[in-house]
Amino acid sequence: MDLDLSGKHALVCGASDGIGKATAIELALLGADVTVLARREPVLQQVVSELPLVIEGQVHGWRVGDDGQTQALGDTVAALALERPVHILVNNGGGPPGGKAIEADLDAYLTAFRHHLLANQARVQAVLPGMRAAGWGRIVNVVSTSVYEPIPNLGVSNTTRGAVAGWAKTLSRELGPDNITVNNVLPGFTRTARMNHIVADRMAAGGGTAEQVIETIATTVPLRRVADASEVAAAIAFLASPAASYITGISLAVDGGRLQSI
Repeated sequence: MDLDLSGKHALVCGASDGIGKATAIELALLGADVTVLARREPVLQQVVSELPLVIEGQVHGWRVGDDGQTQALGDTVAALALERPVHILVNNGGGPPGGKAIEADLDAYLTAFRHHLLANQARVQAVLPGMRAAGWGRIVNVVSTSVYEPIPNLGVSNTTRGAVAGWAKTLSRELGPDNITVNNVLPGFTRTARMNHIVADRMAAGGGTAEQVIETIATTVPLRRVADASEVAAAIAFLASPAASYITGISLAVDGGRLQSI
């Protein structure tokens, strides 16, 4: 199986921690040069210092960008892509706050769409010329299992994630002739900052310790545990690899079997 990413340049967004950081590590282990992007420069510098160097000449770096500042974000990624084409783009970012869909105000929806759909679009447009010139590209979006089954009390997130999935499927058809694949990875319950918020909300609502809440959550998963971020990152890295060259337009759940749908 060809997993070799030497000579490829990957841009991993939301890489200061969690799934983004774990993905940056996995791609670096496969030989890619990795640029990490998020808002906090000191944290990004620390992440880069921890990324493995497995082949001669491998270089990692960082860029600061805010998903809420669409024009500036696009300009930052475009400048990076001019310095060196981006072959692998991992769109990843924190989800919107919880709450019922009917109770969310219009600004909550607008903010969520800007941070996810519009930010993803700006980055894709910025890296696309380089991918087309190389005749090779991988776009992987970290979304949510709510693409298949809406999650209670995540109304804005459910809506936005569904839009991202539809956008990605459309792109996969448009960019296929350029040998650029577009796929989504849908994490289930994973030990990340997002998971910490979910646990805190459930503790506030029903009491109990964090570990008790996590144990309760785990009972809803056939594998009876929550995922480590590295397990989700492994799926992303595979879809970014040469081995996944004939896979595009899919939404891959990495959820321990929790989804009820086929």
